[in-house]
Amino acid sequence: MTTVTIERLGQQGDGIAPGPIFVPLALPGEVVSGILDGTHLTELRIDTPSADRVSPPCPHFRSCGGCQMQHASDQLVADWKRDIVVIALKSVGLEADIRPTVTSSDRSRRRAVFAARRTKKGAMAGFHARKSDAIIPVPDCILVTPALLTGLKLSEDLALVGTSRKAELAVTVTDSLEGLDVAVTGGKPLDGPLRITLAALCEQYRLARLTWDDELIGMRVPPAQRMGKAQVVPPPGSFLQATEHGQMKLTDLVKEIVGSAKSVADLFAGCGTFALPLAESAEVHAVEGSSEMMYALDVGWRQAQGLKRVTTETRDLFRRPLLPDELSRFDAVVIDPPRAGAAAQIAELAVAQVPVIAHVSCNPQTFARDAETLCNAGYVLDWVQPVDQFRWSAHVELVGAFRLAHIAA
Repeated sequence: MTTVTIERLGQQGDGIAPGPIFVPLALPGEVVSGILDGTHLTELRIDTPSADRVSPPCPHFRSCGGCQMQHASDQLVADWKRDIVVIALKSVGLEADIRPTVTSSDRSRRRAVFAARRTKKGAMAGFHARKSDAIIPVPDCILVTPALLTGLKLSEDLALVGTSRKAELAVTVTDSLEGLDVAVTGGKPLDGPLRITLAALCEQYRLARLTWDDELIGMRVPPAQRMGKAQVVPPPGSFLQATEHGQMKLTDLVKEIVGSAKSVADLFAGCGTFALPLAESAEVHAVEGSSEMMYALDVGWRQAQGLKRVTTETRDLFRRPLLPDELSRFDAVVIDPPRAGAAAQIAELAVAQVPVIAHVSCNPQTFARDAETLCNAGYVLDWVQPVDQFRWSAHVELVGAFRLAHIAA
């Protein structure tokens, strides 16, 4: 047996001891023992537990891979996620006011991807076990909304009729204003009998919408999502903020940064998470690579009341970022890129010198890289707000407030 003392948490939530030795489910300050397998300690025994160690609130935690941090206190997790942002910025020589982490509650995740597979006796659905393709049923999951849990039985029924025992379905279930919005991938090719069976399941479970490998099976009612004063029907399986609370908090932060700007560019706009609420007080130009998302945003804007003008543009911002002469007409820019960040677009923003930038990110490392580019071009990073929509996970989201150095905070 090897005994070590945990010094800190890694970015994936593992405890790290000198070496480094990685110890899953261990916390800083704990003395732990186990069998050393390369750089990892297995068959863990907690000799001296941390004061921040708690009993996992979910009965599935030990086997399910959906959560990584239920064994730690809420305050430790919130501080750890804030520290990840601090360390990322320090790695590029930056400091800022890092606000305390804001965390969504349990049972608030409105979207989940369930794995489903046929078995000898029927079917099973749930999340994958840690570092495994084994499916763990999670009937008492405390992460997702109660409505989403009904998608587990649906996922089993979909596997029974739509896949072989060698294959696995990915069932994306989203809690919309009108019921569950379900998008399935990995199933059998559609034929007449399968279409009829799937349509019957759509009616049986009173689904808002069901799609099968991007083909619409049935839509009883458009699965709308609220975005400010507007309601938007996203394309099947498209990006959506993980919790309603998180979406509202991110929107409030973006509004705080944009302030009284009268013209705003929303880059990587999705279906209008920020563009539509901002249109309550400013004209907005929304840019996104998906024409389907742009269409959904436009329809939502046209059907809403009391919003200022919103224009849309389908454009690949990785290959064709907006250029300085296109950006110069805006008072503020909102940018919410994928995990890879937006190096090309940030470089153009640095040249354009737009007065105010609200940078939303789901990756502290690429955010820090983008922040360095902007700060080297004369911007000040006033503050960063970590937002934890993915409770008990290693995932960190944030919003950063940038302004040109000569503009008063």
